[in-house]
Amino acid sequence: MTSSSARGPRPVVGVGAVLLRPDGAVLIGHRVKQGEPASWCLPGGHVEAGETFEQAALRETAEESGITGAGGARVFAVALHTAGDRTHMTAGVLARVAAEDAVASVLEPEVLDRWLWARPEDLPAPLFPPSAALLAAWLHRPAPDGWAVYPAAAQDGPDGPWAGG
Repeated sequence: MTSSSARGPRPVVGVGAVLLRPDGAVLIGHRVKQGEPASWCLPGGHVEAGETFEQAALRETAEESGITGAGGARVFAVALHTAGDRTHMTAGVLARVAAEDAVASVLEPEVLDRWLWARPEDLPAPLFPPSAALLAAWLHRPAPDGWAVYPAAAQDGPDGPWAGG
């Protein structure tokens, strides 16, 4: 058996949450992490040991935005990026907030400087690459270059049963 160091760094496993309000708007944050170009991203981060993708998405959403109590979390796609020096796998998780007036707070100012609720057809740019891949899958669009997306429930796009209303 080959050691992991001979094969290169271990893959990074992350999660991105498509958090929906009743009107169909999606929560998206302005990412300003030092050393990276500014971009817009879904709530998310690394999956911790012992967590499901759904648990990680809800935890990361609460840690980053203060929004708790989202319901119905379920995986809709997995995005895989293999270019570069390590593989990145990011699961997309859909979840809903019940309140039309849900407010996100900036709890990690070293990473994000603001949140907004955006209509799926009017998302800001540029998007953080993992978020771009997951949103493309959710919106039934081609994956960005360098990404492979494995949808688990294509009917859950913005026109499917999770649409606003």
